[in-house]
Amino acid sequence: MKPIYNRVLLKISGEALAGEQRFGINEKMTRKVAEEVKQIHDLGVQVAIVVGGGNFWRGRTSKDMDRATADYMGMLATVMNSLALQDAFLALGVPTRVHTAIEMREIAEPYARRRALHQIENGDIVIFGAGTGNPFFSTDTTAALRAAEMDIKTILLAKNVDAVYDKDPVIYPDAKKFSKLTHMEVLEKDLKVMDLTAATLCKDNNIRIHVFAIAEEGNVMKAVLGENIGTIIE
Repeated sequence: MKPIYNRVLLKISGEALAGEQRFGINEKMTRKVAEEVKQIHDLGVQVAIVVGGGNFWRGRTSKDMDRATADYMGMLATVMNSLALQDAFLALGVPTRVHTAIEMREIAEPYARRRALHQIENGDIVIFGAGTGNPFFSTDTTAALRAAEMDIKTILLAKNVDAVYDKDPVIYPDAKKFSKLTHMEVLEKDLKVMDLTAATLCKDNNIRIHVFAIAEEGNVMKAVLGENIGTIIE
């Protein structure tokens, strides 16, 4: 088996780590993600990861909470998920580092671009937590930004749906599935694959996005081997 990518960034939604329970961290799902990523790591693929925090926090819950506070709380949720993933990888014997955009020296390394890049090149999996460290930016934007900084040309966008559709396939049975799209089509059609900032960053830096379902067994490996699953945006 020969991978078509030598370095990738895997973006995982927080909800994916919750599994069927829909809240918190599902140990079985976390281990499944770690095992699938280990398989591509064993092939020599260099891996960075950005994980969301939606399994704990989905933004402000009342009008009395300001947006910045809600976003900082979401960043803390991503750190919890990052630490859980790190432990799952370490249990499998995979060297893993967590970098956070907000300093938490007792539990993770402060984000430093050159150090993170060096660790990835040396075969460590590097997980980026706490978003960009700034409110008003999503973890999608974090994924696009870190991919550009780490000279990663492909984002594996692992979601709860199996591809990109023109509308929500859960609500609309006639939703059209796309197998290939351009960055411009994503922006013009407002397909909400990523938020506008993230999608524009990917377009400007020629970063390919491969969207697929994380729940389906073996999809991470299939994506890395170039199999025709999900949607490719380039």
